[in-house]
Amino acid sequence: MKKTFIIAEAGVNHNGDLRIAKKLVDIAAAAGADAIKFQTFKTENLVSRSAQKAEYQKTTTWKTETQFEMLKKLELPFYAYRELFYYCKEKNIVFMSTPFDIESVDMLDNLGMTIFKIPSGEITNKPLIKYIAAKKKPVILSTGMSYIGEVEKAISWINEIWNSLNVKPQLTLLHCVSNYPSAVEDVNLLAIKTMEMVFKLPVGYSDHTMGIEIPTAAVAMGAVVIEKHFTLDRNMSGPDHKASLDPCELNAMVKAIRNVEKAMGDGVKRPASNEQDTRDMARRSLVVKRDMKIGEIISLDDIAIKRPGTGIKPEFMEVVAGMKITRDISSDSVITWEMIKK
Repeated sequence: MKKTFIIAEAGVNHNGDLRIAKKLVDIAAAAGADAIKFQTFKTENLVSRSAQKAEYQKTTTWKTETQFEMLKKLELPFYAYRELFYYCKEKNIVFMSTPFDIESVDMLDNLGMTIFKIPSGEITNKPLIKYIAAKKKPVILSTGMSYIGEVEKAISWINEIWNSLNVKPQLTLLHCVSNYPSAVEDVNLLAIKTMEMVFKLPVGYSDHTMGIEIPTAAVAMGAVVIEKHFTLDRNMSGPDHKASLDPCELNAMVKAIRNVEKAMGDGVKRPASNEQDTRDMARRSLVVKRDMKIGEIISLDDIAIKRPGTGIKPEFMEVVAGMKITRDISSDSVITWEMIKK
């Protein structure tokens, strides 16, 4: 099985503090994630000053503040992303950040970011999607809150640009449920298979459930990318901490996913290499019920079926009956083909 690309989603869980952002890089790298992802935006370009927060944000941040006020506190200056980019290189982890405006796209592209992530909330933002596609880099498109027709449109906008530029970077879709946290019964993991079949593209999963069971299950279903929010501490103030993994849980998720990858195998049904001992012990062979002398003819009454499975298989019982013994055999001995002849 191809290795799952694990994105540790830091998002805005740095709370606008570069020092916390670097600690998140340390945690993601130590856990063995392939990439860490932040979110890059200029609040003035993203949200109107009167926009209200989502319900889940109202329960995890100050109720009286607007979405603009909340995001402004979580915004990092552009120079911070340059520091994070090179800090990720030091820690041998891929730097990613989701751009929410044209200015952020250009900054991240000039920085040398290798993969662009389009978030679920921007899947209908045709100008932004086409602008990102024009950067001619691989794109991961998240599909939370979307009907399949909306996903199809977004894909067509990306392909329109790539075809005009005669390029074909990798496009990967992410199934996603944009609730924080998501209820398990809303997850609909089978949508991964549906999108694979419909779009003939690799599909991953961006998870917002509590715990690590669902993303691990998604890998078993063939998800090629897993994205999961994490934080230093779920008790920190901010909109996404409560629905994020703590450092220990992130470690556990990465380990579980890597174990699932090993367990998937190649799909060929055959004994595992270390099953032979158990195979010999647990299966049965033909066994003689009495002492038998060379030259005697074995009858069905002379044969029992017992462990171990190192002799002639029980399926050949009728074949063995009527054959001649070629050496003396003690009672309760396993019969092998070398002991008999026609």
